[in-house]
Amino acid sequence: MADHYYSKKPTVANDRHTVQTVLRGKSYRFITDAGVFSKQDIDYGSRLLIETMRIEEADAVLDVGCGYGPIGIAAAGLATRGEVTMVEINERAVALAAENAAANGMTRARAIQSDLFERLEGRRFTKILTNPPIRAGKQVVHRIFEQAYDHLEEGGQLWIVIQKKQGAPSALSKLESLFGSDWVEEAAKDKGYRIYCATRMAVDGQAE
Repeated sequence: MADHYYSKKPTVANDRHTVQTVLRGKSYRFITDAGVFSKQDIDYGSRLLIETMRIEEADAVLDVGCGYGPIGIAAAGLATRGEVTMVEINERAVALAAENAAANGMTRARAIQSDLFERLEGRRFTKILTNPPIRAGKQVVHRIFEQAYDHLEEGGQLWIVIQKKQGAPSALSKLESLFGSDWVEEAAKDKGYRIYCATRMAVDGQAE
């Protein structure tokens, strides 16, 4: 079977290179490699999510499907008194995310290998971020939303980026069914991408 960016153990030959960029007004340097998502540069969807997401200084942040780490590391640059956990099934990407967090001085960010929320049982977060693995299929993407709901603190938010042509309408419907339509907002849209923010409210405060 050919490698995908969501393969657990990529077998493609290494091809490391450096991406230097500015995110949220800060300069970052990332090492990327073959066998990981968007190895040539940070993809536009991730950039739009990074520039749109609202992260507070003390947030406990989870980046699901972190790749080599740009979303989670940018979040760590904002959550200066909080902590960031980055999870990814791809072991090569996990190693890169850890390396990149250290290289950018993000001591409050850590990367762990996990199949979605598998290794996060019992943990809750104030913000969950994801550029979901669309090629893994709709079922996987919607499972991320379901498990994210279970891992959010009351008042916590799930931030996602998704292309309109790759399932944004069904993603929005799924989010509204989980969180309540009054608690899902389209926070940004550009070049066919949508940024959705879904807030977990108390059961008795959730919209029907």
